[in-house]
Amino acid sequence: MWDFSIGSALGMMVRTLPFIVLRMAVYFGIAVGYVLVTGMGAGIGYGIGGFGDEGFRAGSIIWGGFAGFGIFGAIMYWAREYILYLVKAGHIAVLIELIDGNPMPQGRSQVAHATAVVKQRFPQASVLFAIDQLIKGVIRAITGLMRGILTILPVPGVQQLASILSAFLRVAVGFVDEVILAYAIRTKSDDAWLSAKEALVLYGQNYKTMLKNAAWLAIIVYGLSFLVFVIMLTPAALVVYLMPGAWAAGGVVFALLFAWSVKAALLEPFAITCMMQVYFKTIEGQQPDPEWEAKLEQMSGKFRKLKERAFGAAEAPAEPAAVHQA
Repeated sequence: MWDFSIGSALGMMVRTLPFIVLRMAVYFGIAVGYVLVTGMGAGIGYGIGGFGDEGFRAGSIIWGGFAGFGIFGAIMYWAREYILYLVKAGHIAVLIELIDGNPMPQGRSQVAHATAVVKQRFPQASVLFAIDQLIKGVIRAITGLMRGILTILPVPGVQQLASILSAFLRVAVGFVDEVILAYAIRTKSDDAWLSAKEALVLYGQNYKTMLKNAAWLAIIVYGLSFLVFVIMLTPAALVVYLMPGAWAAGGVVFALLFAWSVKAALLEPFAITCMMQVYFKTIEGQQPDPEWEAKLEQMSGKFRKLKERAFGAAEAPAEPAAVHQA
């Protein structure tokens, strides 16, 4: 059915508790930030609405809430690469140590050790973020390959099935890009671009196994996320009730936010741990296949860009600043 061990993954989650606590602080903090800033915006709108009639006040509250939500969303948009750099990549670095059976360094906390490892592999947050974005683009191309294979089959309704499968896989591969980044950390490569390229080729040549397990994990994670959403509807509705000029849609939005925070803080690291188990077991003893590298070059401009940066980094090791700007 699947190739990962749920018990082993949960055990590693427990052993990386400091990072789980850090993830909870970050993602639940983000959710609370959205609620507070949205509430402040609605409160300001309520005050402005006092200069008009009831209809004007109701509109002011709604627009104030939307403005607060949008402002905080913009702040989080700019902070996303540092969350990837400090939280996600750091947790991956510690999980790799556990997967390989390595003890944690004496006298150093997990977070300090992981931060040092990530800085060694990716000197700047922008480098890690740029690699992550290119990886996402290549993985989307691989899922597109599966859809293309289905659409040429002479079966009635296969195009509709292919569209549904493609949409589902786009959700499933959200757990895979961090696994590709894990390869760069695990191999201790001096060239993050080159190791990402190799990892993607290895992923591509094993895409059936990887996507099968990613699909199972998507079902598990999003099923549990929906359950959390349903549970959170009641307290979220209470939060909206306490805000000035309560608006019905707010309860759904806040419940979604808290469900997302649980998914990001607890469920995503579980899924990533499972995918790392599958990936490293599957590629063991393999070498990147030149045929698959050629296929990825044809399918994805993102892969070609990643390869160009890898070669550029290899040709100019004395000028790391140029690599960062490439």
